[in-house]
Amino acid sequence: MKFGKDFVRQMIPEWQQAYIDYACLKSILQEIQTSRKRSERPGVLKRKLSGSRNFSGLTKRYSRTASSREPEIEDIMVYATTGDDGFERYETTILEVAEAGRESELAFFKTLDLEFDKVNHFYRSKVEEMVKEAVVLNKQMDALIAFRIKVEQPSSSWSCSETVSVDINALDSTEQRKTLGEEMGIIVEGNGSNGGDSTKDSVPEVLSVLERIRLNKTQETPLSTIKNVLKLSNQEELKFTRENLKKIEERLKNVFIEFYRKLRHLKNYSFLNTLAISKIMKKYDKIASRSAAKPYMEMVDKSYLTGSDEINKLMLRVESTFVEHFAGLNRSKGMNLLRPKVKKEKHRITFSTGFFVGCTVSLVVALVMFIHARNIMGADGHKLYMETMFPLYSLFAFVVLHMIMYASNIYFWKRYRVNYPFIFGFKEGTELGYRHVLLLSFGLGTLALCAVLINLDMEMDPNTNDYKTMTELLPIFILALVVAILFCPFNIFYRSSRVFFLMVVFRCIAAPLYKVNLPDFFLADQLTSQVQALRSLEFYICYYGWGDFRHRQNTCRSSDVYSTFYFIVAVIPYWSRFLQCVRRLIEENDSSQGYNALKYLLTVVAVCLRTAYSLNRGNIWKIAAWVFSALATFYGTYWDIVFDWGLLHRPSKHLLREKLLVPNKAVYYVAIVLNIVLRMAWLQTVLDFNFKFLHRETMVALLAALEIIRRGIWNFFRLENEHLNNVGKFRAFKSVPLPFNYDEEEDRDS
Repeated sequence: MKFGKDFVRQMIPEWQQAYIDYACLKSILQEIQTSRKRSERPGVLKRKLSGSRNFSGLTKRYSRTASSREPEIEDIMVYATTGDDGFERYETTILEVAEAGRESELAFFKTLDLEFDKVNHFYRSKVEEMVKEAVVLNKQMDALIAFRIKVEQPSSSWSCSETVSVDINALDSTEQRKTLGEEMGIIVEGNGSNGGDSTKDSVPEVLSVLERIRLNKTQETPLSTIKNVLKLSNQEELKFTRENLKKIEERLKNVFIEFYRKLRHLKNYSFLNTLAISKIMKKYDKIASRSAAKPYMEMVDKSYLTGSDEINKLMLRVESTFVEHFAGLNRSKGMNLLRPKVKKEKHRITFSTGFFVGCTVSLVVALVMFIHARNIMGADGHKLYMETMFPLYSLFAFVVLHMIMYASNIYFWKRYRVNYPFIFGFKEGTELGYRHVLLLSFGLGTLALCAVLINLDMEMDPNTNDYKTMTELLPIFILALVVAILFCPFNIFYRSSRVFFLMVVFRCIAAPLYKVNLPDFFLADQLTSQVQALRSLEFYICYYGWGDFRHRQNTCRSSDVYSTFYFIVAVIPYWSRFLQCVRRLIEENDSSQGYNALKYLLTVVAVCLRTAYSLNRGNIWKIAAWVFSALATFYGTYWDIVFDWGLLHRPSKHLLREKLLVPNKAVYYVAIVLNIVLRMAWLQTVLDFNFKFLHRETMVALLAALEIIRRGIWNFFRLENEHLNNVGKFRAFKSVPLPFNYDEEEDRDS
């Protein structure tokens, strides 16, 4: 793999603009090479021009004089100036420049200097942020150690004003560790409960920190939300129990893991940019026949980007602290937590996915041939089958289609470097790849298609006609198996992903009682496209709960209870999104969330009216359904394209967006058109287009499938827009809540 591609592949996506623009520099080198080749033609006059530039405020100079060189080889000088902001800036001068490629060479070094200044400035600012975070972590560890002492010696009546005896052997194990910690601002003391020969001393200041801290509410609960609304006291009391100690240690462990991850990214950032400069300078020397790489790299080595050692020191200190306090002195365990292994693609996943894809395709072909061979479409029980068994099996078709669309989303997110694990907040190394999702989807599809074929075969075969009850139970068996796997407590079938999914589903159900994060409203939006699947679940309860499966009859639609819940089930996803928007409107004071809430409220009304029209008919219902469906559709389409996708902004070129991840702009125009057309699927429910060759349930399933496809297209561009927002703000890390909060007086004193 060429370095340019590998360089882009290893970038932190959100920091992409902060890296050396290697492609731009390489293109300038190509211009230099073209100019030199052109000058080598016979009859072209060659002369040298001075490329020197005058500078003020010089503080450093890096140069190299060659003892022997060819006439075309010139020396360079690199000057360092210090600006008003305290950051160094570098400028390069070519002492003599040949006429061939003169402008390109000057442009190359000017661009290189600007790029290096950008990288150096960005790196230094991030290191300063890390040092500040290290000071905060130091205070958190002070509080943790005091908390441990208080918990592990509960028999003593501790008072911050008294003189206490504690084990301080680990607090200052070596002078070297103490000095390093003080230098970097992350002095982490040892655990006072460690055994061995300890030195007893009077350290009242160790426990005095407990008077100035309180526990942060890092996990919001419905009860805490209700207390906030009622303006009741919601402060967590500082109880010195082992349960609280365990929670605090877990929170602080996650903080250290995320902090170490930031340090690793910064170290990799420094290494990659230094390597890129080295590579581009070697290319320049080769093309321009100069010896400029060595003096320039000497300057780079002495710059803050390469010469500073703060990150390495912080990494060593964090490793030592983490192993000692959070890994039981087991370095191997601690380093595995700090540096989780990269999940490698296993061949059996690819093989299994291909196997189930083949099975699904074969079963679909077999099903079509089976229906044609036995003329099932013209059989007497065809309509009854479509009203009973088809809605049961269509549930799995909706789920499989949605998973396939999600797998395709993952594939294209990875291809265009959308950092979806960070956006969704997946734990590092636990996110599913597109092969894993395809494996699950086609595995479920194979299972459902097998059940359909078995059902039809047993029903059509006279020898197995007595087992009708068993054939009717096949769909509920598959559904029970899926639910059992979803709630399985064992570490199989991607447990971390299942737990994450269930937690987000619960937060969607209890929408107004939890702070709304991106995974919450993203999943709620997915559920709005699965209304028909939710209605299929309602039909499962009715069909099997009321015993219709014993006689294969559908008495659900004649029930008022079923009709009532037919409305409620369709409204639940949109109502959940409405409540999420209201919560964000109140918390964030963002007026756009109010307009978004209005969009979902209009959709709720439109869905109810369309459902009422499909059940009752009548011109009044039809007109009302028309009006509100039109309003909801136009409003939703506008919001999708302008706000969710960030397109059709006038200042941008081609009415799209200033930054686009997909190079082909036609993709965006096609997506816009498809979104508009697929949103018009409601027209069929209002106009009642009559297709004699299609059963009503088939038409409903097709419209539901079109909505799922529209949602899959929406997913890609929604996350692309979110990713570009993160890139614009260089937001590459999630904020992990700290367990302790110091009082305001302590913060001011600090």
